[in-house]
Amino acid sequence: MANVQVTQAHAVTPEEARERLGDFGALLAKYRVALQWAGNRAAIKGTGVSGDVTIEPSRVVVSVKLGMLARAAGVDPKRLESSITRRLKAAFED
Repeated sequence: MANVQVTQAHAVTPEEARERLGDFGALLAKYRVALQWAGNRAAIKGTGVSGDVTIEPSRVVVSVKLGMLARAAGVDPKRLESSITRRLKAAFED
């Protein structure tokens, strides 16, 4: 199992941060992965992938665990980390 963690600083309210993560959630949905929100935390759930998104006062943390199915499907942890980093940076740049 491979783990990916990305942290992105922000200077917005938790509500604004969650709103800005909307495009990230839509992207995940294309891969049949869902974000299930409960307050300032979302569980990431999909076939072969799990994890969470946590909105903290000054940063967002995305943690993803790739299971054997994701690895077998060719998901590269380094490319995934790079993709998440780019998307979060774009979401929180003002």
